[in-house]
Amino acid sequence: MITELISFFVRFLVLLAVQVVVLNNIQFSGFINPFVYIMFIMMLPVRIPNSLLLVIAFLTGLVVDMFSNTMGMHAAACVFMAFTRPSILRIMAPRDGYEAESSPSIRQLGFTWFLIYASALTFTHHLMLFYMEVFRFSEFFATLLRVVLSVVATVTTIMISQYLFGKPANEK
Repeated sequence: MITELISFFVRFLVLLAVQVVVLNNIQFSGFINPFVYIMFIMMLPVRIPNSLLLVIAFLTGLVVDMFSNTMGMHAAACVFMAFTRPSILRIMAPRDGYEAESSPSIRQLGFTWFLIYASALTFTHHLMLFYMEVFRFSEFFATLLRVVLSVVATVTTIMISQYLFGKPANEK
């Protein structure tokens, strides 16, 4: 239990550092913004209570907001993503259900499952974040293009990091 908490805290710090120090300073032609920190919320255990999930998502987004000077936009987008996560997990549940203490990962649930899961959650986060940032429908299609391109960049980064830094399925 303690080692899992330490593992989650280290994952949080590493993803936050990568986001704040590296990825916040990368913007490809104004349309592509990778947000890898949302992987922390995605990788939380399946059976985490919804209220705790929402609080963790809010605090994660708030910390990113503090470093990005975005006044609560990341917090709102993270809470929205965390709110949709249980529904997405329920829709995508394997036939036998999830293991009791499992966390969604590419090694435990497979490439296709994790790609769909990460894409759905990333899309909900980015849709909320970018439309809140623009806050008007006059740039609807330009913002939608930005959402789609950023989702592709973020999901690609998350998938690569799953293979590089994820632990094998037989390890606990």
